Formats: sequence, C-alpha cells, structure tokens
Amino acid sequence: MLAIPAQRANAYTGSPLDRAGKLRDDPAFIEAALADDATLFVPVWRARNLMRGVEEGRPEAVLLSRPGAEAVRMAGGPWAFLGLWEKRPVFAVDCSTADDPLPLLPPEMGAFTDLRAVAGLLPPGEASVLAHARGMMHWRVKHRFCGVCGGVCDARSAGHAMVCTACGAQHFPRTDPAVIMLVVRGDACLLGHSRRFPNSVMYSTLAGFVEPGESFEEAVRREVMEETGVEVGDVTYHSSQPWPFPSSIMIGFHAEGLSDDITLDDEELQDARWFTRDQIRDPSSHGFSLPRADSIARRLIEDWMSA
Repeated sequence: MLAIPAQRANAYTGSPLDRAGKLRDDPAFIEAALADDATLFVPVWRARNLMRGVEEGRPEAVLLSRPGAEAVRMAGGPWAFLGLWEKRPVFAVDCSTADDPLPLLPPEMGAFTDLRAVAGLLPPGEASVLAHARGMMHWRVKHRFCGVCGGVCDARSAGHAMVCTACGAQHFPRTDPAVIMLVVRGDACLLGHSRRFPNSVMYSTLAGFVEPGESFEEAVRREVMEETGVEVGDVTYHSSQPWPFPSSIMIGFHAEGLSDDITLDDEELQDARWFTRDQIRDPSSHGFSLPRADSIARRLIEDWMSA
C-alpha cells in the first residue's frame, strides 16, 4: 500500500510558540515575566477558552496583558509558562473556581467557548496556543494530589511538574497516544458510527488508544479487528494531531484492508460499512455525513480521495 501524504496541516498544529523549556527552571526569568506588562496570559475556564467574534462566525483568541489578567491571577487557580511568542512570555492561567469568570475580565473581552466548536475557523497558530493552554490547565487541575501516596503536590518548573510534599514523587504532564486510521480496500474505505457521536448520521474513521507494550501499527490492527472483524495488512503513517480533549494525541494512518466481512462490536460501534469513493463524494445523497473539517479523520479521508 502506497503512503498517502498529508496535503495540509492538521488543526491545533503549527504553534507560533518557542516553548523555551530551559526558562521554566529559571525563577528569576519567571518572576520577571509574571510582572512584565508585555507578558500575555491565556485564560481557561472549565476547559473553555476566551474568544470574541464567535457569534459572528469570525472567532479570534483573546490573550490578556498582565494588567488585564491581574484579577484572573488573583483568583488563585493554577498557571503554567507556555513559552515565548515573538519573544513575549505567554502563560496559561485557570480561573475555573469562579462561577462567573467574566467579571474578572476587562469589559467586552468576549466569552469562554468550547475550542472544538470553532477550531476550524481560528487562525492555525491561535488554535494551537489555545489547545496548549487547555491541555496544561486540565493536567494542573487534575493532578493536585500524588498518585503514589495521595499527598498534596506543589507545582515546579513553572507549572510543568508536580512534586509530592509527602513522598517526593515527581509527576509530569502526560499525553495519551491514540491511533486513528482509514482502512482502505480497493475503491472503498471503512467507516463506523459510534454510539457516542452527537450527529446521528456521521460516519468516521476508526480509532482507539494504544495499550502498554504495543506499537502504533499493532494498535491499528488490533482496534480494527476488535471493532469490525476486518483484518489489516500494511499500515502507513499519515500525520498526527494534538487532541487535548482532555489529554491525547491522535496518530493518523492509512491501513490496508485484507478482508471484506464486518463483524460488529456493538459495544463500540452502532454500525460500520464500506463506502465507495462515489458515496464519499456526495455523502448527503447517500444518507450520511463525514467528520468535521478540522479533524484528522476528515484529513485522512480527503487525502485518500485525492490520491
């Protein structure tokens, strides 16, 4: 099976940030950056990002200067240094303890919005920075206590490490790898409809988490077999997409289908079918829809169609 190259970048990639990892452990730099009026802050409230222009269909990220972010920081939530944007320090700060975060902000600063709903409309760099902030704040909020002994953890390395005050164990941000694959056989591809999909007619590529001791290719073959009973041969890499919803990265593949018959795992999928290229070109007339344009699933399908 020939490799099918990615035709364009995935959403949430292309970050404009220099992550400047060495500066995380420079207390003098971090202290000065937090007090600098040129520093930018990315507020996160209950996994939502601050944007304006959403209702008009022209969303843009809202980053706060130090004076504008003062009330948000005083709310006492976790924060983390994300890096440098054109040499300006950028921090994520969580204000989820506030029932209504808008009074903490300067007037007319927009509203907190689910990033997934508008990512395809945001400039790529902005979507990446907002996703980065969301992922880091999710980790900080969920790892206040030690997974070894249950003790209280203190933040270190400008929010990129948590150290247990009882046993000294160190904890670092984690990203869970998940494979996502378009299985192709001849002129057809395999798509499934999950019971979890909010869209009742959407069919998408298969996906699943990588298990311990498993390669990506092995995970592709196992997941496809478990969910549909289809045997997979060659597996070729396509691209990856950060998916901090809450803490994953999607590793995309095209896979060679070696069998036709589908044996459905109805706990995972409500339906799975082989779709021809003609059906994919006009899904609405065939009674189904494709994944959102900002998803790696859609990119896998579109790049196969154009190959």
